[in-house]
Amino acid sequence: MAPRILLYDQDGQLLARLRPCRSWWCRGRGWMFRRRMGEEGLFFVFPRAGRWETAIHMFFVFFPIAAIWLDEAGRIVHAVEARPFRVYIPPRPARYLIEGPVRLLAHARMGEVWIWREEDGGS
Repeated sequence: MAPRILLYDQDGQLLARLRPCRSWWCRGRGWMFRRRMGEEGLFFVFPRAGRWETAIHMFFVFFPIAAIWLDEAGRIVHAVEARPFRVYIPPRPARYLIEGPVRLLAHARMGEVWIWREEDGGS
């Protein structure tokens, strides 16, 4: 089993299980051409913090998702319900992006710090 990211809010509540998305290919493909998300979201790690570097498109993504940008400290800088065939750019620099089910937005509060750890997949 591949490694997974466990995502927690600042109170230690488990919010989601995510697949790490670090490669250029994974970042470029995202959810394109899929019909649904499934149980896990994606955790994007960008080479550096920025606005344009972490922008996303929803071209050929056929369902809405939660898009939550975090800065280098894990602080939420932007959160939206991203809808098909649109482009989204965070208003402040981000280093990480979480793409998950829309229900995740109910937990996203601007300025809150989220914590994650990598699960080795063997447990």
